[in-house]
This record gives sequence, C-alpha cells and structure tokens, in this order.
Amino acid sequence: MLLNVSKIKNAKPNDRDQYLKDGNNLWLLIKPNGSKLWRYKRTVNGKQIMRGLGKYPEVSLAEAREKCAEHNKLFAKGLDPLEVARQEEEQAKNTFEILAREWHAKQAPKWCESHSSKILHRLEREIFPHIGSKPITEIQPQDILRTLRIMENRRATDLAHRMHQIVSQVFRYAIASGKAERDNAADLRGALTPVRHKHHASLTRPKEIAELLRAIDEYQGTHIVRCALRLSPLLFVRPGELRHAEWVEIDFEAKEWRIPSGKMKMKTQHIVPLSAQALAILEELKPETGHGKFLFPGRTSSRPMSENTIGAALRYLGFTREQQTAHGFRSMASTRLNEMGWNKDAIERQLAHSEKDRVRAAYNHADYLDERRKMMQAWADYLDQLKQGAKIIPLDKVLHQ
Repeated sequence: MLLNVSKIKNAKPNDRDQYLKDGNNLWLLIKPNGSKLWRYKRTVNGKQIMRGLGKYPEVSLAEAREKCAEHNKLFAKGLDPLEVARQEEEQAKNTFEILAREWHAKQAPKWCESHSSKILHRLEREIFPHIGSKPITEIQPQDILRTLRIMENRRATDLAHRMHQIVSQVFRYAIASGKAERDNAADLRGALTPVRHKHHASLTRPKEIAELLRAIDEYQGTHIVRCALRLSPLLFVRPGELRHAEWVEIDFEAKEWRIPSGKMKMKTQHIVPLSAQALAILEELKPETGHGKFLFPGRTSSRPMSENTIGAALRYLGFTREQQTAHGFRSMASTRLNEMGWNKDAIERQLAHSEKDRVRAAYNHADYLDERRKMMQAWADYLDQLKQGAKIIPLDKVLHQ
C-alpha cells in the first residue's frame, strides 16, 4: 500500500534501519534515532542505485513523489540524476554575469578607472538584466540580438555595437576558460543597424568660439559647473579626465596638472601645463571644493560630477549636440592650433593621443613640454582676445617671433 501522512507520522524507529515502500521506486528510511529520510531506489543494469531525496517533514510526501517522478524520467532517458544535478550546479557557476565579472576583473588593470567603471556599469544596466542569469552555454544568438535590439530601439545604435563587442569578449574569455565552446555573439555580425560615425561636434570658427566663451561666462548654474565649463576650452582634456581631476594632482607652484597613468586612456601619465587663466579659475574654485578630493564633486563629495553635466550645461546655454559637445573642446583646440602653425607633435602630445610605440609612450609624458607650456598660455590668451571681441591676428604670425 502507498504511504500516507498518517502512516509516516505513526512509524516508530527500532534498533535497525527500516524501509517503508511508497511505490515507483520511492522509499522512506526510518533511522534508529527517529530520522525519516526519503530514498530513491532502483536497479539499473543489474546494479542497485540509491539517491537521497531529502528529510521528512522538510520534504513532504507530495514533494518526495514529485522528485521521484523526475528521477524516473531521467533514468528512462538513460541519464543519471546525480550527474544531471552536478552539471546544473556547474552551470549555475557559469552564468553570463559571473563570467562577465570575472572577465572585467581580468581586464580592469589594463584600463583607467573611469573606463573600467563605465564598462561594468553598462554591463549591469544593459546586459545583465536580460541574459546575466543564464548559463553562458545556453545563451543563443537570438537572446543576444534581442538584448541589443533594446538599445537600438531607443536609438543607441553605437552603444549596441559596443555592447556586442563586449559580449563577444566575454564569450571568448569563457572559451579560453573552458566554460564555453564557441562565441555565439559572433553570429550577429551584420545583424545590427550600421553606425553612422560622427565626429564630436565642435565650434571651430573664431566668431563661433567667441560666442561660446561669452555664453559660458554668463552661465547661471552652480559655480562648480561654471568653473568646469570655463576650464574645458582652456585645458581641452577628455571630459572624463576633467571631472575626475583631484586637488592632489594640481601643482600651483609648477603651474601644471599631472594626471596619473591610471586615469588616462593610454595608461601613461599626462602633464597639462596651466596657463595664468586656468590657474586663476582654480584659485577661485579652491575655497569651495579644495577641502575635498575632487575639483568637481557630484552630489556627494566622494564622487565626481556626472558625465552628463558639461553636456547638459552646454544645452542649457543653447548649444545643440550638433554644435558643441563636451568632448568637442578637444577638436576645437586641435583644429585651431594646427591652423595657427603650432608643432603638430606638440599638439598631439597635449591631446594625449595614442602612442603606437608603447615603450616610448611610457617615457614621453614630458615630450615638447617647454613648447607645450608656451602653446597653452598662447591658446588661453587667444581665447581671451576672441571673447573680448578683439581683431585677432593669426597666431602663426605673432607667437613664434
């Protein structure tokens, strides 16, 4: 007869193990100490197989029967439930999110802090909610494409392509780690909407630059953001480098800002000579934020201002994304300084563009430094003259005399 709750409760232990049969290979083992344990027993190829299904009453009779039925189905397919459970446990350790975080931790030492944080944030926001919990071996190209389409549908086409590359890198890491056999993201080549590459918009005509500079001076937002806006054209560093600037990196006596290698895109220290105008802005800002870590703190002093702050301020001033971006101050300086006749190598070094020779890059943070100091001061003076509406004589005719 089948077991029922009454029989199970009334079953008494004795001095030996005793088994009560329920049927369909399910048994209840009663130990001498009174413990009641569910057991799955059957013979497979002449060999008796036994598997534990839990303890009563933590596992009820109905639950034990359900587990027993699952075991019967697996054995009928020639599968061992114990091996299946082991594989499932292994898969649970190899979800996309777990492997992506492992990959990120391996890559992070090669990146600057801001880039590392950006990559992890994008994974957490764009990818993990959709395929993060899936074992990487179960993620199909269609799963990845559906995730990327979400970004495309909100017109973040470039982001979709970037995340496709990152997902592919995680798959390749999994392959190298023996956790996957192929890169399923590779099947999506050509499936995404092509990116229309755009240069970072910037104003480069003297009259337009003058209007922008005057608008910045009239900015009615916070003093901290106003200072960041005023420094952007003077220093023309990457927006992430500016907002992560720390007071310990500023040397007022040497008139320079030394950005540590860990913060730079190319992982080499970068020196930014500070013009008299830049120093004056920093002196003006120091009483407000100099007691903390960052020049431009966010809502909490422990974090820098948002990456969207400068762009939003430009929009507030009436300049569209097609006219001027935060990153566009670099294009502005590069265009004008090259037209003015400054040494192209000095300009490129001040822009901290990539150095193909990595050995040389590790030692060239001071290359052309004397010339760059002159150039940065001349550039600041030129911007002042533009802002004041003076008639500008081309710098290549007067700055090298």
